Amino acid sequence: MENLQSAVDSLVQGSNTLFILLGAVMVLAMHAGFAFLEVGTVRHKNQVNALSKILSDFAVSTLAYFFIGYWLSYGTHFLHPAATLGAEHGYGLVKFFFLLTFAAAIPAIISGGIAERARFAPQLCATLLIVAFVYPFFEGIVWNGNLGVQVWLTAAFGAPFHDFAGSVVVHAMGGWLALAAVLLLGPRNGRYREGRLVAFAPSNIPFLALGSWILIVGWFGFNVMSAQTLTAVSGLVAVNSLMAMVGGTVAALLVGRNDPGFLHNGPLAGLVAICAGSDLMHPVGALVTGAVAGALFVWCFTATQNRWKIDDVLGVWPLHGLCGVWGGIACGIFGQQVFGGLGGVSFVSQLIGSAAGVLVALAGGLIVYGLIKRVHGLRLSQEQEYYGADLSIHKIGATSQD
Repeated sequence: MENLQSAVDSLVQGSNTLFILLGAVMVLAMHAGFAFLEVGTVRHKNQVNALSKILSDFAVSTLAYFFIGYWLSYGTHFLHPAATLGAEHGYGLVKFFFLLTFAAAIPAIISGGIAERARFAPQLCATLLIVAFVYPFFEGIVWNGNLGVQVWLTAAFGAPFHDFAGSVVVHAMGGWLALAAVLLLGPRNGRYREGRLVAFAPSNIPFLALGSWILIVGWFGFNVMSAQTLTAVSGLVAVNSLMAMVGGTVAALLVGRNDPGFLHNGPLAGLVAICAGSDLMHPVGALVTGAVAGALFVWCFTATQNRWKIDDVLGVWPLHGLCGVWGGIACGIFGQQVFGGLGGVSFVSQLIGSAAGVLVALAGGLIVYGLIKRVHGLRLSQEQEYYGADLSIHKIGATSQD
């Protein structure tokens, strides 16, 4: 009987390890989506740089999170014998891998905002500091209960800040960090003339669409497998993710008047927004959440570029920063039982948690990028920007000129 129970326990542990490993691989694949979304949006002379940044940022993020960031968030490090690390089929290691892919999404998000004029090495330095210190600080507060903030919110407002898969912890953090970097960098040369926006057309709409689709597919690993064990997995998360994605697509299609850039970012806006409450909402609530996010992205991207003169190349602040905050707030609305949700969530806690994420990200971004700007400089020279980051940094173009 003991042997049977041991076999069952081993099967459960192995299944959980495989489950979260598949989630890690799906989210890892999303980084190809980030890459192609940026490649398709930037001008042709910056495509190689876009691809190089995403892969290099992931490598630096892995080192930063393995040696520092994960320990700051969860109090666990990996400087133990391999025999110890392999306990429970190595579930602890694979959990790190899964959460690493979330952490590495932060610099991938930032990359799209600062494209076409940021220096390469300083951005890698920023990635190291953000993934080692800034992101883990807030991640640990929300997902590990560090500093007692969640306990206080529960005592004061009846529930902790709820962010199931990272609308605020990952996406809003990435978007607001990107805003700080974009403001410190300034607009691309020639983007505004006599106060008017000059259109820089995307270089490759098929690549942009490919990036969007890769992200959409991978997002179901991002959301569903945030359960982290097979026993906790929920079909509600999958369907809510689907409905939010569709809501964002339709809203961006209508509000964006058939613009393919808006259309392919609309589903991403919906998916950003649903991360926080995907395990609590009714599918109709998820649909509304996604639709609001899709429209919000179109309106705010247009205002960012035209009215506020903020040259955020891929619109990562509207897409991740603002839609991420909306997702945190929407969780506090549509997660309530009165709107068909499962309940157990506080609207006030959602407001406070979302605002805290914005403050940490914006302050962290200004400190990290402000320091690097002062010490090393952030921006390519005017000549380098003119010839493009591909030739200036990597000494090769995206395609042969023969």
